[in-house]
Amino acid sequence: MTDLTRLSAAELAEKIHSGEVTSVEVTQAHLDRIGEVDGTVNAFLHVDAEGALAAARRVDADVAEGRAPVSPIAGVPLALKDVLTTEGMPTTCGSKTLENWLPPYDATVTRRLREAGVPILGKTNMDEFAMGSSTENSAFGPTRNPWDRDRIPGGSGGGSSASLAAFEAPLAIGTDTGGSIRQPAAVTGTVGVKPTYGGVSRYGLVAFSSSLDQAGPCARTVTDAALLHQVIAGHDPLDSTSIDAPVPGVVAAAREGARGDLTGVKIGVVTELAGEGYQAGVLRSFEAAVAQLRDLGAEVVEVSCPNFVYALPAYYLIAPSECSSNLARFDAMRYGLRVADDGTHSAEEVMSLTREAGFGPEVKRRIMLGTYALSSGYYDAYYGSAQKVRTLITRDFTAAFEQVDVLVSPTTPTTAFRIGERVDDPLAMYLADLCTIPANLAGNAAMSVPSGLSDEDGLPVGLQIMAPALADDRLYRVGAAYEVARGPVLDKLPELEVAAK
Repeated sequence: MTDLTRLSAAELAEKIHSGEVTSVEVTQAHLDRIGEVDGTVNAFLHVDAEGALAAARRVDADVAEGRAPVSPIAGVPLALKDVLTTEGMPTTCGSKTLENWLPPYDATVTRRLREAGVPILGKTNMDEFAMGSSTENSAFGPTRNPWDRDRIPGGSGGGSSASLAAFEAPLAIGTDTGGSIRQPAAVTGTVGVKPTYGGVSRYGLVAFSSSLDQAGPCARTVTDAALLHQVIAGHDPLDSTSIDAPVPGVVAAAREGARGDLTGVKIGVVTELAGEGYQAGVLRSFEAAVAQLRDLGAEVVEVSCPNFVYALPAYYLIAPSECSSNLARFDAMRYGLRVADDGTHSAEEVMSLTREAGFGPEVKRRIMLGTYALSSGYYDAYYGSAQKVRTLITRDFTAAFEQVDVLVSPTTPTTAFRIGERVDDPLAMYLADLCTIPANLAGNAAMSVPSGLSDEDGLPVGLQIMAPALADDRLYRVGAAYEVARGPVLDKLPELEVAAK
């Protein structure tokens, strides 16, 4: 039999729904793969074999009794980033503060996955509270890139991207605040999509920066990402930021794009997202990708978005400010870690000591930055000014999309850097999100699709595609067409050594 872990989600769904294989067989194959290689990768913080197999058995019962599958990906297992709440499964956000916390409810994304018959293999590793670009900030150790285990798999959702590249899961869910789906996808040779802000419910997503956070699909192919997007998207009355509008036709767009024709599509290359500070191999890969898009029939023009150069500093005022507010709830009084509660300390001392013990250095850094930016006398100078820049960036996007259908850029300025290389240099770490942050600030849809391997180090490079809000389908048409023209990337991945976790 073909190795089930190497098939796409679409292929697995077809085999499961036709009765050629069972969901239990597919799910067990991925659980076995996790057992073999995750000691090397550390993509998972928790594996729920019992729950995943129970969900698989329910799908198999439907198939056996002739009932139509409850969704196009029913029976296909998935890895879930550990920032979305899961009833009966720990949700730690990669932090000691929430170690072993069992939420009493499912996030809307989790619920929709369960209702769609998707077995959840477990929860994936991440930078603590989604703050980071390398998954080195996890309290439970770094995740390693399957392409080179001395390198990072991106962040904050490195566990989800690594699980795909290591063939531990065919699908995964990530969250993207400043690039935490797209940047890991780029450096692991996988596909990652940040849907339009409000297109996927944030209910049950433990908040880092509420105006920026967005859950989205991670996969090995554009079509697989579209199938997952369709399942998790849609209006949710439990989320006040959820958009009450039809889900864009992402699956149909991916299938149209797979025909390999982009005639009539106008693509803008963002002038400000290339040049100095970018790795030469990344730029060459991007130029080759643009040439392929042109060969597919697209019209390619240069577009200037002058305020994009201010996106990084604006983001690192807005996101920490919202983080400072959101993380105030972890006060040792209601749930999570509590230290020094021995009757000899005041409530304020217990709170202070707990936060000192529970939060890692990057979380503390961002809380302090955000608290300072929001403080009396500095609010207008810092946070207020950053919000004005955000408006200018949104206007840049609006003007650009009056000229073109989508924008493209490299996803990241460099390929995956070595573990430990940027830990003591936060500014260098923040630069990993240079290209991805503008779309978060504006709330637009964006995707990273593999654009081959760098000719410098043989590591994956990502092509970023950006579309207007609620035009997510454009990402999938362009991404699928480019994917077909480019050819597979993960088939060049070296085989992982077997190492029990």
